[in-house]
Amino acid sequence: MDVLTIWLAARHHEPWPYYALMATLGAVIGGYITYALARKGGKETMERKLSKRRATKVAKTFERWGFFAVAVPALLPPPFPFVPFLLAAGAMQYSPKKFLGALTLGRGIRYTIAAGLGFLYGRHILRFFSQYYAPALAILIGIAVLGSVLSLIQYLRMRKK
Repeated sequence: MDVLTIWLAARHHEPWPYYALMATLGAVIGGYITYALARKGGKETMERKLSKRRATKVAKTFERWGFFAVAVPALLPPPFPFVPFLLAAGAMQYSPKKFLGALTLGRGIRYTIAAGLGFLYGRHILRFFSQYYAPALAILIGIAVLGSVLSLIQYLRMRKK
């Protein structure tokens, strides 16, 4: 979503705030779906999706920071794990209004910055990717494949336990 937001803002300068708004809206809808499913499932859902140790760590972080335990990770770019905080918010029955506020604030700032950078430096970004399209694509595919393999290995390890 970040790359697409930057690319759209770089290609079409005028509506860059619109791209930031739409990216934020999409992220909030997707995050709310995860939150709502975890809210319905309770703590058991969080413990099924995360390891026991990680679920406890995320729950403690969420209990301590609340609003900011959603807002700050929402600001951070990939590969920072964000889903555990969405699950914790839902599983711990965090207020839907506060959750939506924190998620909207964090993602709104993130995508506004991304679209703003695309608007300001778009010509340079587009020139770079037009010159290095093939290597950049190969690196992104390699990272995706590596991430998939590591995720599969982690899944198989957790399944054995």
